[in-house]
Amino acid sequence: MEQFTERAYTYSDCVEKIRKQYGNRANILVHKTVRMGGILGLFSREGVEMSGVVSYDFGRISSEREAPPRVEPAPRTDPRPPMDFETEKKRILASVGSKTDPTLQLVLNEVRTIKEQIRTGNAASSSASGADHPSIIRIREILNQNDFTPHYTENIMDRIRKEFSLEDLENFDALQDTVVEWIGESIRLYKEEKLRRRPRIMALVGPTGVGKTTTIAKLAAIYGTGFTGRSPLSVRLVTIDNYRIGASYQIEKYGDIMEIPVSGIKNYRELEQVIALNGSTDLILIDTIGKSPRAAVELAEMKQLLDACGSSAEFHLAVAATTKSSDILEILMRYEPFGYRSVIVTKMDETLRLGNVISALSDRSKSVSFITEGQQVPKDIQKADVVRFLINLEGFKINRAKIEEQFPGKEKDYIQWSE
Repeated sequence: MEQFTERAYTYSDCVEKIRKQYGNRANILVHKTVRMGGILGLFSREGVEMSGVVSYDFGRISSEREAPPRVEPAPRTDPRPPMDFETEKKRILASVGSKTDPTLQLVLNEVRTIKEQIRTGNAASSSASGADHPSIIRIREILNQNDFTPHYTENIMDRIRKEFSLEDLENFDALQDTVVEWIGESIRLYKEEKLRRRPRIMALVGPTGVGKTTTIAKLAAIYGTGFTGRSPLSVRLVTIDNYRIGASYQIEKYGDIMEIPVSGIKNYRELEQVIALNGSTDLILIDTIGKSPRAAVELAEMKQLLDACGSSAEFHLAVAATTKSSDILEILMRYEPFGYRSVIVTKMDETLRLGNVISALSDRSKSVSFITEGQQVPKDIQKADVVRFLINLEGFKINRAKIEEQFPGKEKDYIQWSE
């Protein structure tokens, strides 16, 4: 049995080179990306290196001779001492002549271009897919189609290269099933703890226009009207969104329909008083003012007002599913000072792509508690479910029965009290 290692600039060229030299006896065991060519580390390109063994069948008839073992030539030794970069640069300058020489300037400009590409990462991103197996390239395209973040996508690519052999990569259906499973495993679901004291305080924060007020009304219906089939809790709605036209009227209208009391507050002291006066209430839901994640001063002022809720209050961040992944990452970061426990994903019905949400939450290690998909109260809200996210992925063949078995639905009890 003979070992071999071959290199080429593309995956297909490397396979062709091995087959041409060793025929069908060659068994490729390992492949990886390497850098090839260049001078003094410059102008090199990405290529593919494949290693494996050549097997010989000793049971064949005697007329078929065993191929002689391949002897690798001994590496040549260069009698010249190694030359550092500065010495080599001086030698090149001396040989070319004046620094104004057009040829030298062309070389120097090329070096600057390559250094800039390396610095920005463009060189790696533009050539990475060229050395990959076609199945890996196809998975990358599907992830990009679903607006997954670059960081999330590269983690998937690296995991495929580590865990799948060349033979396994030929079975694309099995590969995509595994990738869908990995995506499902990356979705963290929020688990509500059993509560030991009243009132439980939930405040919903988030940018303008994500549907916080409607979501608060839906939560009030879930907990306060017995919509889930459980005994209704005593609930009070609190709004501090007195600056948006019609905001108070909207939440008060919801409260009247559901027979849930509503309080409007303007400052820290009023919020503190409302909480103190409702000490026996099971749940206080607080609707907040929508703020741009870049309005740092206004966010700080709202955080200071909400400090009246006390250290046991739960903050949940509302994010629209229609938001692009880079903006979701920005929102998650800007609202960190609130110490939010989970994310509520709104407007799920307004987009066909959810890779932005899945990958952004995974990149920031955040859990998701509820999803909303419509304006109907309380119908269009449900607890977050892994399957609900996965069936919305475009480009994958989703085996629903399989993923429902892998990611069974969670219990429908939205809140539990420890008596």
